Amino acid sequence: MDARSVLLLFSAVLLTLFTLSILSSPPSHKADPSKNRKTPAFLQTPTHHTPRRHSAAVPHHPLDPLTVTEIHRVKHIIQNHHFFTNKAYALHSVVLEEPEKQAVLRWRKGNPLPPRKAAVVARAGGETLVLTADVGSGEVVRHEAGRASGYPTMTVEDMTSATWAPLASADFNRTVVARGVDLEDLACLPLSTGWFGKNEENRRLVKVQCYTTEGTANFYMRPIEGLTVVVDLDTHEILEITEKGRDVPIPNAANTDYRFAAQNSYQRLVNPISLEQPKGPSFTVEDNHLVKWANWEFHLKPDPRAGVIISRAMVLDPGTGEMRNVMYKGLTSELFVPYMDPTDAWYFKTYMDAGEYGFGLQAMPLDPLNDCPRNAYYMDGVFAAADGTPYVRSSMVCVFESYAGDIAWRHAESPITGMEIREVRPKVTLVVRMAASVANYDYIVDWEFQTDGLIRIKVGLSGILMVKGSTYSNTNQVNNEEDLYGTLLSENVIGVIHDHFITFYLDMDVDGANNSFVKVNLQREYASPAESPRMSYLKAVRKVAKTEKDAQVKINLHDPSEFHIVNPTKKTRVGNPVGYKLVPSGTAANLLDPKDPPQQRGAFTNNQIWVTPYNTSEQWAGGAFVSQSHGDDTLQVWSNRDRSIEKKDIVVWYTLGFHHVPCQEDFPIMPTVSSSFDLKPVNFFERNPILNIPPNFENDLPVCKADASA
Repeated sequence: MDARSVLLLFSAVLLTLFTLSILSSPPSHKADPSKNRKTPAFLQTPTHHTPRRHSAAVPHHPLDPLTVTEIHRVKHIIQNHHFFTNKAYALHSVVLEEPEKQAVLRWRKGNPLPPRKAAVVARAGGETLVLTADVGSGEVVRHEAGRASGYPTMTVEDMTSATWAPLASADFNRTVVARGVDLEDLACLPLSTGWFGKNEENRRLVKVQCYTTEGTANFYMRPIEGLTVVVDLDTHEILEITEKGRDVPIPNAANTDYRFAAQNSYQRLVNPISLEQPKGPSFTVEDNHLVKWANWEFHLKPDPRAGVIISRAMVLDPGTGEMRNVMYKGLTSELFVPYMDPTDAWYFKTYMDAGEYGFGLQAMPLDPLNDCPRNAYYMDGVFAAADGTPYVRSSMVCVFESYAGDIAWRHAESPITGMEIREVRPKVTLVVRMAASVANYDYIVDWEFQTDGLIRIKVGLSGILMVKGSTYSNTNQVNNEEDLYGTLLSENVIGVIHDHFITFYLDMDVDGANNSFVKVNLQREYASPAESPRMSYLKAVRKVAKTEKDAQVKINLHDPSEFHIVNPTKKTRVGNPVGYKLVPSGTAANLLDPKDPPQQRGAFTNNQIWVTPYNTSEQWAGGAFVSQSHGDDTLQVWSNRDRSIEKKDIVVWYTLGFHHVPCQEDFPIMPTVSSSFDLKPVNFFERNPILNIPPNFENDLPVCKADASA
């Protein structure tokens, strides 16, 4: 291979790393010395984050993630185990194997930690290995991987090697040049293939599609339409090159760059705003992972697949002074993103971002003052590369207090009562935030805790559309009968219609593990003329779900219900079972045919709500191994077993959905659109738990004055 080819390969790797937002990972690709490049700002340590000495970190809690030292130990254990002797191998996941739930619940600070173990998923000799490595003893136990289809999450190394593999093909290079693209301007993406039949079995596959970076950093808007390369991830062999876009021009680079420095002008629509806290934040983070704020306490850790995991969430009861259990564990289980274009270069784009790419692996360092406010606390992720080497994803999660002028509660009396009453309390919340940049799309996930006991989980979508090149520059050129599969956003650019479904795992332990799911249906009742002048009214009818199928819920505005998780053994003083309720907000239902291969894999989106009995092997809604899976190990499959869920340790699953029909305002980068759902106390407290919080007084708040030099 000549020097130019080496340089091209090297450039492709760098572009891919940038594309996938993983440049802060450990692989040591050094900058081209001839280019004299500076480190991009987004790779520099945020100015408001104090770097931590991860090499000296030790675990303090049974759920603390593996430390740098522990991951090094696991790497050594794996290297010296006979499973991996004289074999090429890759570690696809190295995370804490959490102790049994009862052991965690019994543990108290000061007690010895349960044995520290690593859950390892590896590939070696063409097979997937599921292992437990005891960090202390060095013992390795192999578990049955199961008969379900699919492969583990791609490693960062998988993604980078796949994207430069096509450059080894002279046919590919000739095709790119023939489309008018300089190989030095090439940027490629590794796209998961889904599953569409037996010809895709027995090989780990990825499809590679490419773009040109010429004239813009926003290369997503300059696709080489119709060019697709099928690559074997294990051998890097090119299995197929398809070129079905020769007549489609590459869209122009003009007006596609979204960076602040690339704008010719800007307008400041509002004056700068900042939340000032002269006495400092009201929350603390003990031992790096235990968050305490107001009346809440929970364990927080980054995770390479889920992004963040909230555990042992407890809230203070103002009546008893006791911390009460609400949720044992909550996380983003899976994301399903099907695109609505059945043509050759698009039909397979039905991504599962957590199981295929790693939601946490795609998280980027958060930007102080823009992603998170001034007084935010930042938490790093510590992950393992494919060879087992630990690396740090800095500032991956932030924690901050939020006040947007919202009201916690209020009441003012009308003058006709003669009572001069005006009582108002401000609402301040605590937010845990992470943002994942899964190639073009950015997901912002917030876990927001309120003093009234409510937890709000919000997902924001931003980033850049995945677009399709087109021969059209205006809608007047389009035949009315032709389906564009999207919206013409700019000359030669179509934003393809797609969905986003984000499924959350919520292990609710409301005042203990044994809970029940209750559907409270609002039904129309009729009054007799003898009883009332009214003809109709609403009645709440409670139905306890006995088995899993009773708790499969499709939300229907015309059949309204509340969805309660109650502890039937714990009652309020007036006899109501204590509980929380899941409160859906704006969401979307999946409209794909259930027999469509992508929907078989994404069957966990067939309902908005599911309830299953607690099972440590059932945490990922799309299955443990999602890549190229057939849909034989999903939440749908588990729930159809119809197991008993009444008065059991149960897990509630909720799917937040978005239909996205792109519009011109989404070009060249999308304003954030958000939706959320709540976990809200329902007869959990004896009365309003924030009745006795004080209002704000003038002397409580700082008065900030503009600097004379400003």
